[in-house]
Amino acid sequence: QVQLVESGGGLVQPGGSLRLSCAASGSFYSIYTMGWYRQGPGKQRELVATITSGGTTTYADSVKGRFTISRDSAKNTGYLQMNSLKPEDTAVYYCNLQTIVRGYWGQGTRVTVSS
Repeated sequence: QVQLVESGGGLVQPGGSLRLSCAASGSFYSIYTMGWYRQGPGKQRELVATITSGGTTTYADSVKGRFTISRDSAKNTGYLQMNSLKPEDTAVYYCNLQTIVRGYWGQGTRVTVSS
C-alpha cells in the first residue's frame, strides 16, 4: 500500500515563505513523476508543479519564479519551496505520485496566506 504524507503547511503573512514536504512510502514503480496540486476555496484542483525522475520541472504560470519543486529520490520525498506568497496562494496543497501504472494522492496540507 502506497502512502503519501504531506507536511509543512500553515499560516503565513503575504510575502512570506513555506516549504512543503511529501514523503512517499510503500511499494511502487521506481520511475515516477511527483507533483503538487492545490485547491483553493470554491475552486477546482489545479496543477502547481511537477518534477520527473530525470529532474525535468514544470510550473503553473501563477507560481513561476516564486515556487521551486525538488525531490530526493533516495528518500522518495518531494518538496515545494514557496516564496513571496500571496493571499491567492491560499489552498489545500496535495502531493501526487504518478507512475506508468497509476497515480497516488496524499491527504493534503493547508496553506493560508493572510495578514
